[in-house]
Formats: sequence, structure tokens, C-alpha cells
Amino acid sequence: MLLEQQPAFVLHSRPYRETSLLLECLTRDHGRLGVVARGVRSERGRLQRSQLEPFQSLALDLQLRGELATLRGAESVAAPLRLSGDAGVAGLYVNELVVRLTERQDPYPSLYAAYAQTLSRLATSESLGWHLRRFERDLLAALGYALQLDNDADSGELLQADALYTYRPEHGPMRCGANDPHALRGDDLLSLLEDRMPDAQGLHALRGMMRELIRFHLGGVELRAWRVFRSGLARR
Repeated sequence: MLLEQQPAFVLHSRPYRETSLLLECLTRDHGRLGVVARGVRSERGRLQRSQLEPFQSLALDLQLRGELATLRGAESVAAPLRLSGDAGVAGLYVNELVVRLTERQDPYPSLYAAYAQTLSRLATSESLGWHLRRFERDLLAALGYALQLDNDADSGELLQADALYTYRPEHGPMRCGANDPHALRGDDLLSLLEDRMPDAQGLHALRGMMRELIRFHLGGVELRAWRVFRSGLARR
């Protein structure tokens, strides 16, 4: 199947054979694709390796056969997006999330839109933690794991802003005591539902909650980016 001018982002690349790259790309219409970019590591390559950097909005021409596609052409469709420092680390985390949680060739149109919006937000280098929580929420929703953020999973009652809850991956939010290590305020959960940034305490609690949820959906596996985040904090 020939895919022409398919909107896409490169998530990850690694050397493939002597002169090629194997790319993981998020496409608008076909989800995550494994793409072979032949000859881009050679001096005579028709395409430049710099055209295939992460975070750039591209239009790809692809020949899709079986599990892998072959890259036929690539064009930038917007000015290059530069994510550096903490924003760059956050962007790599977003990319790792997509690669680890999605299956190849499953279309996720809402995920593609959320991904593009998140990159734009990260480029501002403001409130990076909040932008990551929003993307994690939208990613899980796109994959069919939408969070329950308005009702108590036990009683069915609306969440109370000043009450404490723990979020159980297979059930949702449930009331808990102040000594529960995973306790969140109801208002923290409601802030994620209403897309309004919580205070620093709420952001910290939501980070812990989302990490546990993602770990659950990964079968207990740790992400490389989490280790990077921890080592970065240890140096500060």
C-alpha cells in the first residue's frame, strides 16, 4: 500500500543494516509505524538524516508492506521545533510513552492530535509537569483506558474536592485516609478532569498517580525516562 503525504512525527530511530535507519513514527491515519529509511546514513543518501529528527512535523511518502514501511520521501511541513534541556527530556518521555503503550498499525487519530499539541506546549518550557499529566491522561483515553475522574468508584457519588482518595487502576478513585501513601485530594482529580492546573502539591500527587497507572498498563515495567528524571533530580 502506498501512503502519500502522510502527516507524521518520528518518535525514535536506530541504525539498521549498514547505511539505513529503522524509525518508529506516529502517523495521523495509521498509528505507529515501523519505517525503514534506506541509505540515510550514507554520504550519498537521497534524504538527509537531519530531516528525520524527533519532534518535527513531517509529511511522509511510504510504501507499506507487512509489518514495516519503506520511506520514499519526507518533507517538513512546519518550522523545526527545538526542545532542549528539561523540555527535551519531557519530549523524549512522551515519545517513549507512545512507543511502549501503542501497537503498530493501530490508528489513534485523537492521540496524534494530542501529541502534536503537547509538543507545542512543551516548547514554551513552562509548566512541563502539567503538560505531561495532560498528555498521559489523553494517551490513556485514546487507548481505551480513560480515567474515571468524577465519581467515587465505591459509592458512585461525585468526588468531593476536600476529600482524600486513592486511585486504583482497575476501579478508579476510592476514599482513603490521610496516611495512605497514594492519597490525593478530590480537587487534584477534578483539576485533571476539568483541565485546570493544580497547585504544586496537586501536581506532585498526580505525577505519582499517573506513574502507577502507566506502570500497571505496562505490566510493571519501568520506563527509561523515569530513571533519567530521577538522576536529573539527584544532581540538583
